Amino acid sequence: MSNQHGHHNPAPITEVEYKIQALESILLEKGLISTEELDGLIDLFENQIGPLNGAKMVARAWTDPEFKARLLDDGTKALVECDIKNLQNTKFVVVENTPNVHNVIVCTLCSCYPWNVLGLPPRWYKSNAYRSRVVIEPRQVLKEFGLELDETVEIRVWDSLAETRYMVLPERPEGTESMTEDELVTLIQREALIGVSKVTLN
Repeated sequence: MSNQHGHHNPAPITEVEYKIQALESILLEKGLISTEELDGLIDLFENQIGPLNGAKMVARAWTDPEFKARLLDDGTKALVECDIKNLQNTKFVVVENTPNVHNVIVCTLCSCYPWNVLGLPPRWYKSNAYRSRVVIEPRQVLKEFGLELDETVEIRVWDSLAETRYMVLPERPEGTESMTEDELVTLIQREALIGVSKVTLN
């Protein structure tokens, strides 16, 4: 039925949202967390961490050769330079894709992942199938993601550790020479930063 009076009818609350609200209420009632701390956590995950951070670092590296050199030399220091919190207190390593070398990251033991620059890991990244196969047959796994590489391209698989997290610096696609840093950010997807896809204009 249409709302002739222009009132907003909120969508019904989902089961997950209900559970989250219930959990928040319990934590607040028991004094385990304050409203300010809760707001800070929400802001952290909504605005301060996630794949947008990684995309911004890549776009800046594509447009600033000096930053790119610093990023590849010491990714952990580059996090500080970009004002990105190293929440996991781990070494952050950035590996560069070139026409001859393609990098892909995995965690064979569990699901170690640079949350601060890539956000929450996708479900497939944590799957046994991806973790076990990408180190054995990376070319086939990438093909299944839709990324078919020439046989002459060397594929390097980087196994994350509790102490070390990786991010791929993808190749800048052709035709983007006139694009600004902000425009480039919109092209960069999380999968390219893991190495299972490339950045494209489409």
